[in-house]
Amino acid sequence: MIVDVITLFPETFEAITAHGVTARAFDKELVDFQCWNPRAFTTDNRKTVDDRPYGGGPGMVMLAEPLEKTIVAVKNKQSDQGVKSKVIHLSPSGVALTHEKAVWLSQQEGLVLLASRYEGVDQRLLDAHIDEEISIGDYVLSGGELPAMVLLDAVVRLLPGVLGDAASAEQDSFVNGLLDCQHYTRPEVYRDEQVPEVLLSGNHEKIRQWRLKQSLALTREKRPDLLAARSLTKEEARLLKEIEQEQASS
Repeated sequence: MIVDVITLFPETFEAITAHGVTARAFDKELVDFQCWNPRAFTTDNRKTVDDRPYGGGPGMVMLAEPLEKTIVAVKNKQSDQGVKSKVIHLSPSGVALTHEKAVWLSQQEGLVLLASRYEGVDQRLLDAHIDEEISIGDYVLSGGELPAMVLLDAVVRLLPGVLGDAASAEQDSFVNGLLDCQHYTRPEVYRDEQVPEVLLSGNHEKIRQWRLKQSLALTREKRPDLLAARSLTKEEARLLKEIEQEQASS
């Protein structure tokens, strides 16, 4: 996968390229990654990338020309590498970043992420060059760098060879539309609390059912909207009925 990020603060991306699980993808060269600063594509001595908005109002708006030149340069580079680019603007106006969206993005050959700043970007640039806008939540941040890193983390960890155990990604929250179950590790007893006996049983089928039941219970309690949005299997419907009966009798 080829990922290019357009940002005024390329140094911030060391947080994801040099640390943690995602760094493994860059170390293994599973991701061809580069940051591009639009100031390098300006023509004035001050390297201006923003100006006051027409119509007045607070803040500044990013200029179309430096961003356009940067996007064209990035897309040409990716084209020379034989891939088709998908240009994404990180914006609170975009569609929500979900697990399904992350899976889809992980299957793309080339991503160009625009991490904008200030009050926004000249709309003419967005209309001409942006394929999609993606949001990580209904709130406003100081810039698109953090959303871009969140998107990268969600996408890169799905690439084959990134996680030490491929099953880890398959068992994450939201993969099957449910929240993940609780997890336990050593010691067996901590602060007088015992690890659930079923996890010590060695019976893989019982453990699987227990984990599924816990996922259903957690999702029912914390994210009932997720349950409402999916079709339950027969097993899930049976376990959910057990949960409801247990809670009604407690």
